[in-house]
Amino acid sequence: MRTTSQQMIPIAKPLITDEDKHRVLAVLDSGHLVAGQWVAEFERAFGAYVGARHAVATSSGTTALMVALEAAGIPPGSRVITTPLTFGATANAILHRGARPVFVDIDPRTYNLDPQAVEEALRRTPDVRAMVVVHLYGLPCPMDSLGELARRHGLTLIEDAAQAHGARYRSRHVGTFGAAGVFSFYPSKNVTTGEGGMVVTDDAGLAERARLLVDGGQRSRYVYETLGYNFRMPEIAAALGVGQLEHLEERQARRRRNAARLTAGLADLDWLVPPTEPPDCVHAYHQYTVRVPRVRDRLRRHLEARGIATRVYYPVPIHKTPLYQQLGYGQVRCPEAERATAEILSLPVHPALGEAEIDRIIDEVRRFDPRA
Repeated sequence: MRTTSQQMIPIAKPLITDEDKHRVLAVLDSGHLVAGQWVAEFERAFGAYVGARHAVATSSGTTALMVALEAAGIPPGSRVITTPLTFGATANAILHRGARPVFVDIDPRTYNLDPQAVEEALRRTPDVRAMVVVHLYGLPCPMDSLGELARRHGLTLIEDAAQAHGARYRSRHVGTFGAAGVFSFYPSKNVTTGEGGMVVTDDAGLAERARLLVDGGQRSRYVYETLGYNFRMPEIAAALGVGQLEHLEERQARRRRNAARLTAGLADLDWLVPPTEPPDCVHAYHQYTVRVPRVRDRLRRHLEARGIATRVYYPVPIHKTPLYQQLGYGQVRCPEAERATAEILSLPVHPALGEAEIDRIIDEVRRFDPRA
């Protein structure tokens, strides 16, 4: 039960401007609701923003992952290395391709794939043909070492950048290091279209295959060249996305200021570990995720009672969920990921928050007594 009359601080809050609303209404008035000028403009603008030659809009981040894996030619029956600590769509898309995920443990500091663990997995696992890396919470993976492993072992590298709009590794946008990068535009993301996704790539052939897959397998109407899907992004979503993208850098700066303020206010606590940002990385802070051994759930209840929403992303490693247990992953052990799921907690960091709200979060965390 909440013990404060202060307004609830949400874990996420989409920022929708009057201009966004005007664009959406203009689409409705036009009567052209799919595959029009706004989708084309959003693809052009997003590709230019991340520095990719091609961008293909889709109906969701999940469908973007499915399209990227198929367009990149990941063969059914092959094995694909990925992380167990992420949203289920990452591994599910591999299954939809007819391939099999190989779950590899994380670096406990970054929550991203551990390159040493990937190398060990490659030594003991046959038929690995690809790797799907996830820039979790908006923090870039170590793309030098993971990219080198992919090159040395002949792996197709796909980046799941669903949470990492604007994140950079060595001054280069994530999503542009592998054969393809995938973004999501779910409401909590740094850019939202309500639902939606994007595949970005420098490979013209991959982009052409992705466009066919997204639009029913047809290049011209009713002439089907491949077995495709209806994964198109609606015009309303794209019109919203164009406006969102225009504000991304400004809102990203606010996220980073909020994150810096949180870290400055919490870094001296010996029972809590703030998120890290390695020197080569620019963190997008889709989430501000702290680590709280032993008392995570008590802290979460304490903050909820005082009007501060939190979230655990993600409470169960994918290989421990019922579907994957049924698929034979019961013997998989990823101890760092399993330990993390019992200790991680995301605090509000989104750009709608002001300094007073960030200070309120800091104050309430500091009032928590882990020994009580």
